[in-house]
Amino acid sequence: MNQEMNGSEFEEKIDYVFKVVVIGDSAVGKTQLLSRFAKNQFCLDSKSTIGVEFQTRTVNIKSKLIKAQIWDTAGQERYRAVTSAYYRGALGAMLVYDVTKRQSFDNVARWVEELRAHADNSIVIMLIGNKADLVDLRTVPTEDAVEFSENQGLYFFETSALSGNNVETAFLKLLDEIHNVVSRKALDSSNVVKPDVSNGGLLKGLKIDTISGADFEVSEMKKLSTCSC
Repeated sequence: MNQEMNGSEFEEKIDYVFKVVVIGDSAVGKTQLLSRFAKNQFCLDSKSTIGVEFQTRTVNIKSKLIKAQIWDTAGQERYRAVTSAYYRGALGAMLVYDVTKRQSFDNVARWVEELRAHADNSIVIMLIGNKADLVDLRTVPTEDAVEFSENQGLYFFETSALSGNNVETAFLKLLDEIHNVVSRKALDSSNVVKPDVSNGGLLKGLKIDTISGADFEVSEMKKLSTCSC
């Protein structure tokens, strides 16, 4: 059962910190999704994110306390070179498009390509069609996104940061799948590492880069202080 844990008394008991990046074109609602999940807030007076910022939320997943360290990356082209460095160490990614803006969906393939070029190959990717509450303005059929997700091996949800619909479910599903990957990697690491010829000679049994709760650091990181999207 997934459950949120509040209070500073839980900080020292955190088992893992999972870094998650929220990516996608500008103005698709990335920061609003993050704000809705982390603080259950939606800011009508929003600004574009500059560079990279993050928020956290701690949840209980399968008897483990998980601190989700969720990074909000600016979608503007001039920040792409900056944010690409932040993909390193990410265990999960939420790739967001706006269901009312076809171009934001058409650009999803490019974002997936960039993500896979910079992130660990074990990263869990979830495609999010945001602003699903704007039914009359929709330009991206759900079927198109489902087909793309199936072809690319992504998880998929449609959400509304405004109403909160599916936001909690999507984030918790992503964190649960990350936990599954981490658990499998931890189990594999106890085995002897051998080349896997069928997988291009890659090594199996390697642990992915998780962060223990005791080692959680926020130096050189900036928490969100204003609402933006």
